Order: sequence, then structure tokens, then C-alpha cells
Amino acid sequence: MDLSLKRIEVLLSHLPQYTLPTIHITGTNGKGSVSSLVASILQASGFTVGRFNSTHLISVLDSIMIDDKPVAHDLYNDARRIVEGLNSELSIGTTSFELLTATALMLFESAKLDIVVLEVGMGGRTDATNAVSDDCILVSALTAVDLDHQKFLGDTVDAIATQKAGIARKGRPFIVGPQKYPDVMVSVRAVVEEVGADLVCAHPAVTRMWDEAVDGPTEPEVPSSSPFRPAAVRPVTLSLPCFPDTILAQLPLHGDHQLDNLGVASNIISSLLTHPSSTHRLPFRSKITPSAIAAGVRSTTWAGRLSFHNVPLSRLCVPGSGTKDHDESLFVLVDGAHNPASASVLASYLSHLLKSTPAVGGSEELNLTFVVALSHSPPKTPLQTLSPLLSFKRPTNVKINVRAAALEFTPVDGMPWVLPVPSSEIRDVIRVIDGDISLWTPRDGERESVANALLWAHEEQQKHGGKGFVCIAGSLYIVADFYREYL
Repeated sequence: MDLSLKRIEVLLSHLPQYTLPTIHITGTNGKGSVSSLVASILQASGFTVGRFNSTHLISVLDSIMIDDKPVAHDLYNDARRIVEGLNSELSIGTTSFELLTATALMLFESAKLDIVVLEVGMGGRTDATNAVSDDCILVSALTAVDLDHQKFLGDTVDAIATQKAGIARKGRPFIVGPQKYPDVMVSVRAVVEEVGADLVCAHPAVTRMWDEAVDGPTEPEVPSSSPFRPAAVRPVTLSLPCFPDTILAQLPLHGDHQLDNLGVASNIISSLLTHPSSTHRLPFRSKITPSAIAAGVRSTTWAGRLSFHNVPLSRLCVPGSGTKDHDESLFVLVDGAHNPASASVLASYLSHLLKSTPAVGGSEELNLTFVVALSHSPPKTPLQTLSPLLSFKRPTNVKINVRAAALEFTPVDGMPWVLPVPSSEIRDVIRVIDGDISLWTPRDGERESVANALLWAHEEQQKHGGKGFVCIAGSLYIVADFYREYL
């Protein structure tokens, strides 16, 4: 992989000029959540919004969103043909991601959108999205930085942070979210100072008590184990420089890390209203109001990241499903945790979720079945990713029966270089981490698939009290396999 802006710059110079005001977001973890929050707030404020996310989920179309809907298939195909034709005609040799980026920018421009939220693919400085001109960039942002893609970005967090901070633009705000490593901020400050951008450190949103006067007459659903369900939305408080009073909102995204992400998103919005460079023709000050921000936060969705789903047992071909006496669905939590940092976040959330689930009768046991698949992405190893996940802190108030099924995700459309770790290797790693975990081994003639793994999870769960859930994780590509099968 040759990381360079030369090819994409040549390609863009032969396409209609990209002129839209743009918010540019990078980071190791959280950049997709932030882009979704920002886009939702802007849409709730009455703007037409394009959003580009670096990895598609179900199909390439969902990486290019217009007003929260995937771009139409025919529009995508038409734009892609033009982009690929130019690439071939001029012998530019652009990469697949560069072609996708150019296609997205062309589609956004032709749609005459008000504003675009652009997520970096990998790194920042030499990422294809960084070819967008300085005149278009309103604000840049950096979410949590951790070790990932070291082969391309560097072996240390400070080296990776230097690459990611390369999207900072002179005279523009550069929002930085809370960071785990002090070295990240040292590198970021150096880059931002050299570029001449304005550094803004974002603080997390703060949780609050449910207020019936603001949030409605009834509290959100509390966690339950019969049937299993998580808490719903969280009431939060936002303190922004652009408004004299705090904003009371409801955050539907799960996990404490989303408080950090909401802090970054809200500071991006605040910079549009307060930074001296924000003199764009868009009427930010009249349209972005506290009520619009609260509405945008509440309506945010980000599929595949701590997302909960109920799979009807009839879809699993369970005998007797659909009868009154039969449990009607299997509860599934999906999350694209794919590196040690995101796996640790998921593990922390699982511990909190299981601890806060009320036990029934004092002798309750809950079942947790992991369904995992991983991408082959050295120097990151399966052991590094799975260790924090499978070593999650067990609660003491309830017995947890832990099982695991190892799979390989199906080939990724348009990304033939993305390869799964063999399931046999994943099983060996799981045994090293915890030799007591019950592992699924497909029966003779049984295919390794999400469907069969879920069926096994349900059967085992029924043998041990019938309460609990499945957690699908390790890669967004296995999450995508689940969505294609059941949604």
C-alpha cells in the first residue's frame, strides 16, 4: 500500500471541483460515532448533509450517506464509471479507497449538499480524504488514538498521532478528544502548532438524572434479564462555549466511551458557531439551536457499534418457535471491536451491563456467548485483540456461563486484500486465554456460519436457565454477515 496524495490529487483535478464546506474527522476509535453524531445534529438543524465513512457495513453504498440514507445504486454506479474511466484513461493507478473517495466527493458535489462530514480512512496526513482543499475544511477533529495499523502509521502512539494530526488546517479549529496516552497530546500539539491550526481540547459529556420536565414522564427501560434487555437512552448534559446555558440531551449510543465521542461532536458544532474562521455563508448561528442539538443527539444511530437486536427463533429454525410457551427471540449484541483498545472498551461495557442486570430469585445465572471473527492485520495478533475481551471482569452478583464460537467472515465486497484469521487459529487462541470456555465445534457436515453459531448459542443457553445474550465482535465484517442474514 503506497500512502500518498499524488494519485488522488491528479484524479480530482480532472473531476468537477469539490467545493462543499466539510468537517474532517480522524482517530483510531470513535471517529465513526462522532461523524454520525455531527451529521445527525446538522440534519436536525435543517441542513442537507453528506457523510462518508471509511469502511462500509453491508454494502459499499452505506459508506456514502446523503441525509442519513445510502446513496442510490444507479447514482453510485454512474459516478463510479466516470471516476474509473478517468483513472484508466489517464493511467493514474489510484487505489480502491482513492477511487471510492473520489466517487463520494463527486456524488456530494453533484447533490449540491449544504455540508459534508468526512471520515478518514486510515491515518490522516496521506489519507485520500486529506486531498480536500483547505478552503473547504471548516473544522478537523481527532478522536481517541491507540495502536492499530502500525505497519503503515508507525509503531508507537505518538507516531500514529503525528500521522492523524496531519489533517489539521491553518487557521481552522482542530478538536481533540480525551486521550489515554500523554504522548499523543505532545505529538498533536507539535503538529497543530507547526500547521497554524487552533487546538481545542474537548471534554466528555456528563450523565445526569432523568428529568421528567425535560425527558418525558417515564424513565427509560431499566436493564432486565427476563427477557434480557439493556438500558435505553442516557440523559446527558452538554456545556458548550457557544451557549450560555447547558444543553440537556438523551444519548442513545451505548458505552461510556460515547460520552467522550459526544464531547468531540458537540465541540465541533460549537466551533462552527464561535470560531473566527466560521464566516461561511451557511446560517449556522440561526439554525443550530440547543433544541436542534438535543434532537440531533437523540436521533443518532450508528449500526454495528454496541447495537442490540432481537433475532426471532423462527429465523434460527428452532423447533417449536412461535408457540406461546417458547422463548420468542435470541438477544444479540453486535460490536465492531477489532483492536485491543476497542476490545477493552467492549469488555468494560459487558462487565457494566452484566453487573447492572438485576438477578431474579437470587440464584440467577446468565449466559454470554461470544461469536468472533478477526481480520488478518499484522503486527496486531488475535491474542492481543481477544485477551481483553475474553478477560472481561465477571460480576459477583450473578453466575455467568461463558462460551465462544470462532468464525471466518465472508469475502468483503471490493476489498479482496481483507482476509480473515482462520477459525482454527482463533479457537487455539481462545483456549490459551481461558481453557474453561466452552467452544463450538461444528458437527460433521455443519457449516461454519453466523446462523449455525447462533443456533448453537441458543441451544446451550436453553440448557442453562435460558437467560442471556450473544455478543458478535472482532470485526465489522462479521457484524456485516450478521446484518445481511437477519436485518
